[in-house]
Amino acid sequence: MLPNRMNLARTTEEQLKKLKGYTGVTPNVSARIAFFRSIESDFRYQGREAKLDGSLVLDKYTWLGETGRVTELLLKMYYPELDTKECQQAWAAHVEDGIASIRNHRTLVNLSSSL
Repeated sequence: MLPNRMNLARTTEEQLKKLKGYTGVTPNVSARIAFFRSIESDFRYQGREAKLDGSLVLDKYTWLGETGRVTELLLKMYYPELDTKECQQAWAAHVEDGIASIRNHRTLVNLSSSL
């Protein structure tokens, strides 16, 4: 469903890296948190193709970890008609949406208390 190598938009990637600087949470873990925050907020991908120009290109397992199956099942449930490329676009859109709610936390304690 999702490709084996994935990346995000540069602006989203920069926000993930800033969050790592503040909290120590790595970009792949904060991307997982952001994705699920977005799903919980009822955000839905509208099919707008974003430029996924970030330099952090990681394999699917590194991005998703043990949440991989759940992430792919949620994407398949919400967007059954999407192909592999479009599915990556939807995942990236959810990460971008979700990072907005966590990007301004300055400490790990502050971040964890908001979850």
